[in-house]
Order: sequence, then C-alpha cells, then structure tokens
Amino acid sequence: MRRARAALELLAPVLLVVLVALFGTIVSSSTQTYVVTTLVNVAIVVALYLFIGNSGVLSFGHISFVAVGAWTAGILSMPASEKPAIMPSLVGFLRDTTVGNVPSLALAAAVGAAYALLVGLPLMRLSGLAAGIATFGVLEITHNVLRYWEKIGPGLNTFSAVPETTGLLQACVGALIAIVVAFAYQWSRYGRMLRATREDPAAARAVGVSVYGQRLLAFTLSGAVAGLAGGLYVHLLPVNAESFYLDLTFITLAMLVIGGATSLWGAVVGAVAVSAVDSFLAEAENGVNVFGRTLDLPSGTRIVVVGTLMALVLILRPAGLTGGRELRVPRALRRSVLTKFSA
Repeated sequence: MRRARAALELLAPVLLVVLVALFGTIVSSSTQTYVVTTLVNVAIVVALYLFIGNSGVLSFGHISFVAVGAWTAGILSMPASEKPAIMPSLVGFLRDTTVGNVPSLALAAAVGAAYALLVGLPLMRLSGLAAGIATFGVLEITHNVLRYWEKIGPGLNTFSAVPETTGLLQACVGALIAIVVAFAYQWSRYGRMLRATREDPAAARAVGVSVYGQRLLAFTLSGAVAGLAGGLYVHLLPVNAESFYLDLTFITLAMLVIGGATSLWGAVVGAVAVSAVDSFLAEAENGVNVFGRTLDLPSGTRIVVVGTLMALVLILRPAGLTGGRELRVPRALRRSVLTKFSA
C-alpha cells in the first residue's frame, strides 16, 4: 500500500500536467500560448512548494532564481551576432558564447542552484517574518542588479533574438521534471527530516536533525527547479527585468496558497486553476466575447480577482483547495485491496 500511495501521489500531478498539455493541442494558437505559460507556471510553483511546503518557511525571493535562470538561458542561447546590437556592454565571455537550447536550460538550473546556495548560506538560519523580509530583500537586490547592470544582460531593454523553443512539449517536459524532482525529494529521508523541522523544530534538533542544513538543501534544490523554469520562460516570451518582479511573485505565491502549500498535488492544482483564471481575465481586459456579449474589464482586474480569491481561500479553507494533502487512494478501495490480499 505504501508503494501504491507513492505511485498515486506522483501519477496524479503528472496526469494533470499531461492533460493540460493535450488540451493545448486542440485549441487555437493564441490560447495555446496561455497553456504553455500554465505549464511553466507549474514548474515555478512546484519550486516554491519544494522549499516553502516542506519547510514551512515563507520565501518571497524565489522569483530571483527564476530571473537568474532566465538571464542565463537567454544570454547564452542568443546568437553571438545579435548580442552587440541588443547588449553592447556585455562582458566578453557572455558576448562571445552561444549554446544550444538544452544546454542553456541545464545551465539555467545550475546557476539557479548556485545562487540559491549562496543566498541560503546566511539566510537559512532565519524563520518566520525575518526570513520573509530577508528573502524579499534578495528579490529587490536581484531585480535592481539585473535591471541596471548592463554587463550581464540587456538592462532596461527587453530580451529579443532568444530562440523561442518553449512549446507544448518542452514546457510539459520541464513541468514533469519539476514534479519528479519535488516528489523524489519529499519521499526521501531528507524531505522527511525537513518536514519534521516544520512540525516541531525543537524535537527535530533533539533527534539530531540539522534544521539549517536541511533548509539549505531544499532551498538549493528549489533554486535549481526555479532556474529551469526561468530558462523555459525566456524561451517562451520576450521578457525584461520587470517580468520577474512583484507581479510574478504575487501570482505564483497565490497559486501555491490557493492550491494548498503543503502538498505537491496542491501546488500543481493551484498553478493550473489560477493560471486558467488569470489567462481568462487577461483576455477579458482586452475584450472577450462571452455568450454573445463582449466582456471588457479594466486593466489590473486579474490581480484584484486573484488577490480576492486568495483571501477567500485563506478565510474559508486555510489549507487550500486540496486541503494541503496529496491525492490518495480512497479508504474503501484500500480496505477492499487489503481484504483481497489477506484472503
């Protein structure tokens, strides 16, 4: 039964992601872009869950790792001939180097992990409000460095000439990689030890668990997944420093909270559900036909609606839509299986 439970916990989010990808094959090209974005959002929210859900420590800085992943993949995959026109101040190594799509994504994940490790070394000793404020400081620092330091990127300009390789297949594979990594971690002894520190840090320390070490490991691993998601993002749409700032931080945290922050299933459900609502509202802000009538919402409506949904979920169902639990085999089915095998 333990293996069946583990298989279902992995199979449920995998099937949901595959179904979303299959849905993208039957819709228009404009809607397909929203589907691909949803799959990239799944990877980002799973990265958030990997650390926040297992540790119970709130982080506002994970979009920093998405940003450095996007910068890494975008700069390194851009043709060298295009770089002088777009990024004239780029340092020599970055200016003269071009890699393929898959290597750029691998490097994005590696840089995301390295940056998370560097940031985590001093910050993983913090908890509660202090940790949240410190990670928000990391977001601010990263945003301003990427925005104004033109030696490592386009600065205030938008990334262009980056190969647009993130289609349905690549986004789906990226989301599945994120899910498998998060699942493998949460079922490992390291994931169990980190959840023990979440439930009772004093008791965990008493049995020899290093709270600092386990948080740092999860923070670094989630940075790698976030960096991969950033690589997928930059290969999907033209982006700039503002693309990886407060709006994306808020919307992805809302996805995690609405779905259920303490389960992988909740992270995936929240990402898919909120992305669907967000995509519809984004279309409605430009005017969309609904049942023969034009729905034209004011700009910014989607953020207001998502914020309202998050507040309602926190009030009415604090553990999220999934109750913060993984999808499990129904109790009646478990009993029937056990009865059959015992007989």
